[in-house]
Amino acid sequence: MVIQWDPEDQIYIINVPELPGAKTHGRTYDEAITNILEVIELWIEAAQEAGRPIPPPRVYAAA
Repeated sequence: MVIQWDPEDQIYIINVPELPGAKTHGRTYDEAITNILEVIELWIEAAQEAGRPIPPPRVYAAA
């Protein structure tokens, strides 16, 4: 999961690179995390129903 702060819109933006289209935002960090967890759950459910593979998680490190 990649978390970014958007100073212009004053929101946290989160995306999951392994899951195409899995992204969301929130006005607070906690709201954004809650939202992305729901997005991930829905993405996995849809992939399973469609018979698509679910990619394994990857670890990203900050430079």
